[in-house]
Amino acid sequence: MPFKRKALAKEPAPKKVLKEEPKKDLDEEGEGKSGKTFELLRGFRDILPEDQGRWNLVRDTIRSIAESYSFDRIDLPILERSDLFQRTIGKGTDIVEKEMYVFTDPSNRSVALRPEATASAARAYISHGMIERPQPVKMWYLGPMFRHDRPQAGRYRQFYQAGFESFGVAEPIVDAQLIVIGHQIFKSLGLDVKVEINSIGTSECRAAYLTELVAYFRQHRNKLSEDDKRRLQKNPLRMLDSKEEVTRELLQSAPQILDWLDETSKEHFMKVLEFLEEVEVSYQLNPYLVRGLDYYSHTVFEFTLQEDVGDLSQSALGGGGRYDGLVEILGGRPTPACGFALGIERIVRALEAKGVNPPERPPALVFFAQLGDAARRVGLKLFEEFRQAGVSVAEAFGKNALKGQLEAANRMGVRLTLILGQKEVLDGTIIIRDMESGAQEIVDVKKVVGLVKKKLLHEEGVALQSQTPVVEA
Repeated sequence: MPFKRKALAKEPAPKKVLKEEPKKDLDEEGEGKSGKTFELLRGFRDILPEDQGRWNLVRDTIRSIAESYSFDRIDLPILERSDLFQRTIGKGTDIVEKEMYVFTDPSNRSVALRPEATASAARAYISHGMIERPQPVKMWYLGPMFRHDRPQAGRYRQFYQAGFESFGVAEPIVDAQLIVIGHQIFKSLGLDVKVEINSIGTSECRAAYLTELVAYFRQHRNKLSEDDKRRLQKNPLRMLDSKEEVTRELLQSAPQILDWLDETSKEHFMKVLEFLEEVEVSYQLNPYLVRGLDYYSHTVFEFTLQEDVGDLSQSALGGGGRYDGLVEILGGRPTPACGFALGIERIVRALEAKGVNPPERPPALVFFAQLGDAARRVGLKLFEEFRQAGVSVAEAFGKNALKGQLEAANRMGVRLTLILGQKEVLDGTIIIRDMESGAQEIVDVKKVVGLVKKKLLHEEGVALQSQTPVVEA
């Protein structure tokens, strides 16, 4: 399978811009100009209850697929020693130079809010002696990362990533399966993505390639932006994913790294592609894909939306690759490894663009209304009986007037309302009210849970809330 040169495609103009957070007159610290109230720090956001439906869909899908591929969850600390990231990500990268939140803690140590989690996962692999476990060690995580980047659409200074890391096996089938896992996550969410893939080989063949790449761009140095001049000097591999139009045009005639791979790197990459073809995951060779961190080697890949969704159309929703030297950089034994991370905010925005909006939580089927303290005491216990029976019940214990409680029940759209007053407490009964017809019946309070379940199943065939939504893989 020959590697073919590909011209860079022109980026289409965005057709749809998704709704952003309300814009406020904030200074760099994020405080309102009036200074009278506390405002969000610039680049941070609240994820509100009404947004949680899509977030839960993404979280649940990732967890379900991770478990189906036998990945175990690991929760990593948000705060690490700053040199963990300086050593692994690379001192010449934008993340380390400009974007990390670094400070000195009370013990006079330089610490950082994690800008990514692969380095933390590798540190955990070493710290807990995981090399002695059966290999590969497969872990996944989900949580916040922090970068003091310029806030823009879908990009925040606190952002969330889910990651999959596999340590201990060098075979190309691991690279391929990780790509398959990512592809399956997007497929389960109903998002059509393309896999862009490249190989950057070993550090040795990269060194020879970079000599040629730097020599090529030095001939055109006067055409480069100041940022790209800096990249050319400090981290020339990043020239390949420059967003500058002039640089992108120059790249079409620049040396390509695939032509500089050694035989071992070529064989590894070819096998990865063959495995992807075997499982019918289509891919696109992208000779300009390098990823932004120094620890990558061999396979690198990204997941990009196929669909036209405005400002997300040209953005990667996730990506990763192989990093066989990372564990050794951190003081461990030489350990092959591969992984990827997904940007949760971007995935949620893509779902929003498609009109996917699951409820933030399953809607209540029943409302409990009460009159008086005695009814509240009985109601609190009854509420727990319904919950344990798997029937979702809403309540307004803080309201006293029955009219206000029934209005709340109407707004929620529940099928049945249970009404308990002082008389019912004395009689050991409760009223079941059909909210659609207005019909009411008095029943034994000890039998109400079973009667309500039967009504819901018989009259509407409603699945009880104990049946959690199944995510199709």
